[in-house]
Formats: sequence, C-alpha cells, structure tokens
Amino acid sequence: MPLLPARHTALIVVDVQKAFEEFEAAGRRRNNPDAVERIKDILADFRAKGALIIHVRHASRDHASPFRHDRPGYAVQDQAREQVGETVLVKQVNSSFISTDLEARLRERDTRYVVIVGATTNHCVETTARMAGNLGFEVKLVRDATWTFDLQGVDGEHFPAEHVHAMTLANLRGEFAEIVTAEDILRRLRTL
Repeated sequence: MPLLPARHTALIVVDVQKAFEEFEAAGRRRNNPDAVERIKDILADFRAKGALIIHVRHASRDHASPFRHDRPGYAVQDQAREQVGETVLVKQVNSSFISTDLEARLRERDTRYVVIVGATTNHCVETTARMAGNLGFEVKLVRDATWTFDLQGVDGEHFPAEHVHAMTLANLRGEFAEIVTAEDILRRLRTL
C-alpha cells in the first residue's frame, strides 16, 4: 500500500455530533461502536504529523431535527472535538462540498489524498466520498471509523446497520474510494 504524504493528505471528519448519541440513547442500533475511538486515534496522528484536518458539522434546516444549530445535538462529540486552528465547516445538506469552501481549501493546500471518517456511512459520509472522488481526489474511506444505524426498507423489511454499512462500502469501493482501516491510515500517513 502506498504511503500518504502528510503535506498532501487531508482528514475530513464528517458529522461526529451529539445528535447521534441521542439516537443511541433513544434505542437506535448502530454498527462500529468503537468508531469514535478510531477517529480519536486518527486525529491524534494527523495532528502529530501536521496534516490538514477539516471538521464538518451538519446544521439541519428542519425545525424538528436534533442537528439544528440551536439544539444540543448539533455539538461535536467530546472525543472528536476540534483544536485551535483546525477548520470547522458547516453544511446543510449531505455533501460536505455543497455550499462550503471545502474544495477550495483542499486545492489551496495541494491536497491529493482525502481520508474520510464520521457518520453516517450511507448518508453524509457516502455523499462526501462520492463528490471527492468525482472532483479527482484519491479518497480513503475508513471503514472502522465510520458508522450507521439499522434501517427499515421500503417494504418494511429490516436492514441491520452492519449490512447497510457493508453495502455502502461495496458501492464506493474502487470507483469512488479505497476502503481502508484506521490501522492502514496510521501506518501509511508519513511526514515526507
């Protein structure tokens, strides 16, 4: 596996917000219970190596959403909190690229590789990964630092979070992203 030079690699942390903790407290079932710990590990490595880190928050326009900017669920989860000097972008749709200056920030830093972590795998993570790939970035989607929740299908069938996550990774693999683990990223990110 090729190395990732820190000066050309960016970490995008998608929607690691307290609303998801509220979902779990209300009984919604998710996969990858250690995903935020993996994100914490990756953040520490990117910080130590001086690579670009961009945090993304979802600010819903839906009045009932826990992701509204004036609700407690909008806040970042403690383990993924940004540090002074790290960029925080706010989006109102699924893609981290729509109505933000994310692409410009990446191009400004001569970013070639984009590492994506966060939630949920089949919504904002997937949409951001697809757009990053379409824009020509080499996307590394971290499978154990992303997660999703159980879903109900259009005919009432139950899809476990593990299946939703796996299908999303299968959809993205190859054409849009390389599917990696946190360990892969920690091993490959280099200060070159």
